[in-house]
Amino acid sequence: MHVRDLRQYLAELDENNQRAWFVMNKPRYDILRAEFLELTTRLIRGIARFDPAVAACNPKKALFRINRDLRFSRDPKPYKTHFSAAITASGLKKPSQGGGPAYYFHVDEKGQLLIAGGEYLPPPDRLRQIRQQVIADADGFSAVLNNRKLRAAFGDLQQEGKLTRPPKGFGADTPHAEYVRHKSFIVWNERSVDGMTGDELEQMVLKNFRDAQPLVQWLRQVPNA
Repeated sequence: MHVRDLRQYLAELDENNQRAWFVMNKPRYDILRAEFLELTTRLIRGIARFDPAVAACNPKKALFRINRDLRFSRDPKPYKTHFSAAITASGLKKPSQGGGPAYYFHVDEKGQLLIAGGEYLPPPDRLRQIRQQVIADADGFSAVLNNRKLRAAFGDLQQEGKLTRPPKGFGADTPHAEYVRHKSFIVWNERSVDGMTGDELEQMVLKNFRDAQPLVQWLRQVPNA
């Protein structure tokens, strides 16, 4: 993966987010997309060594499209300004499709690498099941939260969109009441890719995925509604 080339391409796309520029630079996109696909393929193989459940994940289906969905957006820009992939045991990327817990990463136009593991904004039924499992398996959930490598790499669960009070059906005195208020059960971190080689990026992502594995594994055991 030519990290500098990807960073430059995404920065230029951010400044020229229109179809004419994209078509003119399509050869650059095709090369970078192929490199990103190969990177994702290698990551799947690497993850499978400590999490065999993802071994059958199709790397082509793990990659997100660069085209933005404009149907419900006021932003007319047609293209995303990041390359991203979500690696799951189910092979499905989106929570709305029942993808389940994922290993996710992206590189954006600012040269930021985001590495994540878990479930981001799962659908209501799935979210309720996770919340119920937090209570039913309080000890197991505590073990995940206190995992030394996970905390060193990511800190606590992300709190984006966290409710101010427990959701309906959950009391303030339930085990892990603070986490029951979460809308996502995910960890992530960010760092700059400037000066990073493709091999360094790959090893960094793989190491952090390994660190996130306890949360992914715990979520995978949550029964679906």
